Amino acid sequence: MNNGVSEMAASLFKSRDLPEKLGPMTVKELRQGLRRGMFVFPFIGIHVLAVLAMAAEFRMDEVEKSTPHIGVLNLLLFVPGSFFSGPFWAVAGAVCLLLMPMGGLALMGQELDEGNHELLLMTPLSRWKVVRGKFLALWGLCLLTFSSLLPYVIVRYFIGGIDVARNISMAVTVVFFSGMMAAGAIGASSYPGIAGRIGTLLLYLGSLFASMGAVLGAAGAAIGGGEYEEPLAFVVWNFNAFSVVFCYTVLGLALARSRIRLVVHHYEVRPSWMIIGLLFFTPFVVMMATLMTIGHAGGIGLIGMGLVAWFADVSPKAPKWMPPPPPNTPRAAPPPGGPPPPQPGSPLRHG
Repeated sequence: MNNGVSEMAASLFKSRDLPEKLGPMTVKELRQGLRRGMFVFPFIGIHVLAVLAMAAEFRMDEVEKSTPHIGVLNLLLFVPGSFFSGPFWAVAGAVCLLLMPMGGLALMGQELDEGNHELLLMTPLSRWKVVRGKFLALWGLCLLTFSSLLPYVIVRYFIGGIDVARNISMAVTVVFFSGMMAAGAIGASSYPGIAGRIGTLLLYLGSLFASMGAVLGAAGAAIGGGEYEEPLAFVVWNFNAFSVVFCYTVLGLALARSRIRLVVHHYEVRPSWMIIGLLFFTPFVVMMATLMTIGHAGGIGLIGMGLVAWFADVSPKAPKWMPPPPPNTPRAAPPPGGPPPPQPGSPLRHG
């Protein structure tokens, strides 16, 4: 009887645990993140602010102003102005786009300061798996918080005067822009000190907004100010927008990966310097690609720079055909006047 109860309790506990398919680093960070204040307090705060925002929208005559300028990564829809979409999206943007991703500024530092990354890399985990696990955990917490706001979105729809296409594009913007911010915060967290992390994050944001402004501004001008009346306009804008997401998510994670490189040979350029250089030069490459494609496909340059960052910092490995070095194990001293002991790898002599 007791065995049956214990097995039932164990199966119940196991069913409520996070699945191991997510990866050991992701599961570890999610378990810690769900208990830390970086998730609990913003989660409570965003619902309090959402209720206040909904109360304010009930009193407004016009929640969203009609405008054809909609699309993924159009941040003007979140701030007061001619494109403003109401207090609710201002609250959702402030918390999910800025506040929660900034929690990543402490993720890599705790591994590097205490030397835990050296122990992690002695396991089957690669550098990409370590960084990716932290990113998925932080991004997952942002998405979990945002998904809890979906009932408010449904209520706003029944209020009336809500553009469905605009709200879908803004929801997609929250999902992917929070991912870019999380990647940049994790990359900046790998530098020591508050000043180093803030400086790195500002460099990342400056490069991000310069590239995004160039490629999306040119795409909007090329398709008639960003009007989505033709399928081609929709394809052009979103191709460039998702190119920004791909490039800067990879750049942020590559920056964190480069900082946990255990060995850097004398003939190699320091990996973190290469990624910092890519952050400097990416806006110029994007501008050149934008001019060459007459404003339509500047995202090609972003995809190229993202692939360069992906493959720039590759740990050198010996080819498979090379035999491993002999073990460096202590050997007993030969007896006086006797034959020397056999060398590692040599056949034993019998006699």
